Amino acid sequence: MTVLLATAALDFSAELLSNVKAKYGEQASERVLRWQALILSSQDLPEKEKLKQVNDFFNQQIEFVDDEYLWGVRDYWATPLEMLAKGAGDCEDYSIAKYFTLRELGVPDKKMRITYVKALELNQAHMVLTYFDTPRSVPVVLDNLIPTIKLASKRRDLLPVYSFNGSGLWLAKARGTGKKIGGSSKLNKWGGLKDRMLTNDF
Repeated sequence: MTVLLATAALDFSAELLSNVKAKYGEQASERVLRWQALILSSQDLPEKEKLKQVNDFFNQQIEFVDDEYLWGVRDYWATPLEMLAKGAGDCEDYSIAKYFTLRELGVPDKKMRITYVKALELNQAHMVLTYFDTPRSVPVVLDNLIPTIKLASKRRDLLPVYSFNGSGLWLAKARGTGKKIGGSSKLNKWGGLKDRMLTNDF
């Protein structure tokens, strides 16, 4: 993943805001403007405070809605702009939006993984964003299910399956970094998401 991609996705031109407002209404354009304000106000914060600000923003601004109802398909990975325009999304959308926003704020790609887990209490697949302070540290989990960012070792309700970011795909092992098995281009939905971000489709 390059910084260019994230920057292209966060192009807050007057034309883009006008298009969002025309298609989704005033509240949608206001959500996008609040996203812009978040990014501008968080640039100089310590990294861990950036995590908190971004996690809180999406958890508070976005309503959880299933893909089937929201998009009419079983599984759809929305861009951050699509999610904000709709004001709704599912766990993948929260994780992806947090990832790209933190990339825009300068958090290195190598410190973050979008992680597929099994939510044991719900008995279903789930997605979260994990952040590694150092390569050997236990990651913290940014999740839409709970408001607090916690160490993965404290999230016994989540069983990691695999994770990825802009540069790689890993099979997860218990609470750790896992074993790299290839590029994230293996994920077709990830490729489609990146294409839509480059063209600002929503």
